Amino acid sequence: MLKKVPHTYVIVFSLIVISAIATWFVPGGEYVFEKDNFGNTIENTLHYKEVAHQPQTWQIFAAMFKGFEKQAGIIVFILMLGGAFWILNDSKAIDSGIQKFLKMVNRLDRYAFFRKIGTGNVVIVLIMLMFSIFGSVFGMSEETIAFIAIIVPLAISMGYDSITGVCMVYVAAHIGFAGATLNPFTIGIAQGLAGLPLFSGFEYRIFCWLIINIIGILLVLRYARKVKRNPKISPVYEEDAYWREHVKSNEKPEEKTYGASWIVYILLLLVLTIFSLYYSQTTLVIGGGDGIKWFFVPAATALFAITGFISLRKSSPLFVLNLLAYTIIFLIVGVMGYQWYIKEIAALFFTMGIAAGIAMNKSANDITKLFLEGARDIMSAALIVGLAGGIIIILEDGKIVHTILYSMASGMKNFGKIASVEMMYLIQTIINIVIPSGSAKAALTIPIMAPFSDLIGLSRQATVMAYQLGDGFSSMIAPTSGVLIGALGMARVPYVKWAKWFAIFIGIMIIVGALLLIPTVTMELNGF
Repeated sequence: MLKKVPHTYVIVFSLIVISAIATWFVPGGEYVFEKDNFGNTIENTLHYKEVAHQPQTWQIFAAMFKGFEKQAGIIVFILMLGGAFWILNDSKAIDSGIQKFLKMVNRLDRYAFFRKIGTGNVVIVLIMLMFSIFGSVFGMSEETIAFIAIIVPLAISMGYDSITGVCMVYVAAHIGFAGATLNPFTIGIAQGLAGLPLFSGFEYRIFCWLIINIIGILLVLRYARKVKRNPKISPVYEEDAYWREHVKSNEKPEEKTYGASWIVYILLLLVLTIFSLYYSQTTLVIGGGDGIKWFFVPAATALFAITGFISLRKSSPLFVLNLLAYTIIFLIVGVMGYQWYIKEIAALFFTMGIAAGIAMNKSANDITKLFLEGARDIMSAALIVGLAGGIIIILEDGKIVHTILYSMASGMKNFGKIASVEMMYLIQTIINIVIPSGSAKAALTIPIMAPFSDLIGLSRQATVMAYQLGDGFSSMIAPTSGVLIGALGMARVPYVKWAKWFAIFIGIMIIVGALLLIPTVTMELNGF
């Protein structure tokens, strides 16, 4: 008789308890910089010192509260997205768009080439490559949560499952994150701290990105094919009943145009025109270069004016789908051109939700009711993000995070070059579970690892590479990652089932990462 799988909340709370127990036995410590007589930090003086550890007891019951404080941004982000997409889904615009997209894709079966390789495979590959590029170039991570609500229903409609949908968006972006080429939040910060030219070693990183994507996409395609042949082998077959019920609904949007849709169109066009005057030129920064300066906002506004008018001539649901498309376009412009983060993205989708509700002739009370229903529906995902944040709180308050890092780093003293770079990779992989933020981890670990690599004759570029790969993979299974928990919550995939399924996937990717590090020591690579 199989034992019942513990609820995700039980698993995460158990990790909080285990972390609290560790604070009683692991010595306290922290890394600090020396300061001059004026209290200013002296660079390159980071060193470890012992401090009194802080055993955690009753704090485990306050961890969720403090976790909510720490992860407040992501929690509110999830709730606002849940509400906005609930309004959007009520219009049936996404469902209609998916059905039209699938009909278009199915037409490709007329060609022998597409029949042989499978149109579903083509769609998975193209979507994964797109999100991987986003992750590699500008560090897309939190933004993937917004796309889960679009791609998972698409995956279900194509005969796959929600895990495939999560892989198409979240995993693809984080594969790109691991194979970062121009990501300013990981490579940019790490190379700056290591004293290396910004984005140097680009050629080998491109090679690594290609290898990681080929293997990752092949693994997803293999799994997707199995699920399509026999949907019941999916670990989330029961959970996907929600999505199957959602996508098989024969209810179609009413093909008519409401007068309110024209009002929304005119108001949005007016607002975008004003924005176009204020932001006539935008510089989209790719990595750390000068970027591409062009009239992106005015161009997008002009296109919206044309496509919005055309869509309104057909129906309000089509206009709502048009709104979604331009929301994504302005999201990309905002992130790459104006460094938007979750606050601005949440506001963008919130605006989209309200505009979609009005365009579908909903009253203010109806829109409010739909938003609250959506927020309530996604509440469990928001709660688990706060609870998962409690694990980090306990470890930090117990003063043992830096001790763990120091102990690992000290164990590398007698290793050779290859063993040392692989040990750095292992340390970064483990530390990533405790500190999911790539930027924070770079600030903590690179000042320690870079000088150490000089002592053993190891390239600092190899050290940064070990950080990059270690930062990318384990975040896709770390229960402390608010983005992962949020994405799984949006897709309705239980963390326990995800971790069990993903274990083999991540094991393969970690081995691939270890192999890709060997040439950084044994070969003469440009930038290394």
